[in-house]
Amino acid sequence: MVIALNQQARDRMQAPCELSIVPGATHLFEEPGTLDQAARLAASWFARWLAAPLSDTDAETGA
Repeated sequence: MVIALNQQARDRMQAPCELSIVPGATHLFEEPGTLDQAARLAASWFARWLAAPLSDTDAETGA
């Protein structure tokens, strides 16, 4: 049921989003390693979509 609710929420989103399933995880991520995997997936999404674009100065200096 939780997956179906998350799919419905994803389908209503106006912003870029994706739904990833962590194999073997329940909704509280109590199983060993599942919370870490969910955190890695979330961090990857944030880095992809919320990273600040490089300014011209940053691109020139490699900062």
